[in-house]
Amino acid sequence: MEIGIDSFAANTDQTGGSATNNVQVIEELLARIVHADNCGLDVFGIGEHHRKEFLDSAPTILLAAAAARTKRIRLTSAVTVLSAADPVRVFQNFATLDLVSQGRAEMVVGRGSFIEAFPLFGLDLNEYDELFSEKLGLLLALREHEEVNWSGKFRPALKKQSVYPRPLQNPLPIWLGVGGTPESFVRAGVLGMPLMVAVIGGETHRFRPLIDLYREAGKEAGHSPEKLKVGLHSLGYVSDTTQTAVEEYYPGYAETFTRIGKERGWPPVTKERFEAQRGPTGAYLVGSPEEVAEKILRHSEALGGISRVTFQMDNARLSHQQLLHAIELIGSKVAPLVNSKG
Repeated sequence: MEIGIDSFAANTDQTGGSATNNVQVIEELLARIVHADNCGLDVFGIGEHHRKEFLDSAPTILLAAAAARTKRIRLTSAVTVLSAADPVRVFQNFATLDLVSQGRAEMVVGRGSFIEAFPLFGLDLNEYDELFSEKLGLLLALREHEEVNWSGKFRPALKKQSVYPRPLQNPLPIWLGVGGTPESFVRAGVLGMPLMVAVIGGETHRFRPLIDLYREAGKEAGHSPEKLKVGLHSLGYVSDTTQTAVEEYYPGYAETFTRIGKERGWPPVTKERFEAQRGPTGAYLVGSPEEVAEKILRHSEALGGISRVTFQMDNARLSHQQLLHAIELIGSKVAPLVNSKG
């Protein structure tokens, strides 16, 4: 199983910070990607947001900077908000990243969990799914064909238009990032795309019927089981002991998700709800290396087998040193335990 980290390039002061502070945040993020590479992790992803507290509005630039400093780790988006982007530019950016990284680029495309990109780029939120569906079709056509003939509703047509550069990898890996919408799982299966499931709450095993839908749709479309990979993106944090992990993670997590919850009408975070999420069937991967490894294996079994798991850790105002230590533990302890038993 591939194991990695996803980051939203969170600004730890949560207010946007000064330019000097933002420079430090990005430098520390790049240092963590280098550390993940040195610790043997398989993949590092950067999200895309257009909010004051995150510095990942241009993820391919961050990933390219990381590519110049790393040697083997795969570099991906987590996720690219394709609904609000031009697929031609998305393809060009990631094809270039693939060349810079010498064949280590991937992307996870999705509709995003925040909506700021829609008014920012002059898009109608009521066309949320239609935008994504059309743009995904164009992106896959650009990956498959050097010369494209295409027409749609939201972008000028392409007539015998060649798009460059071409990536080193053929095909460039594109995963479909999904939440809990059945139609999204079916779409990934029909297209034969690997699936990245974001489980940021609830009980992970409850996603099994949706993943079964994905696999059945892929089978009916004629795709081999090997092509229908499933990845799991979860909130998580690893420290030397479970008690330490909880004590370090919970305060920042509670502050962040209570604040976000006010925007979305969620109730305030409580320790009781957090412990339920951290429990045996809950979504969160927070604890000691041994506990987290066992939970990843339980999740994999419950979902019928997963091929990748990524930790989203920098949403809890953890220090740079705490995150570096967590990455080291994931590489040196969690990954070997998972892959020796999985």
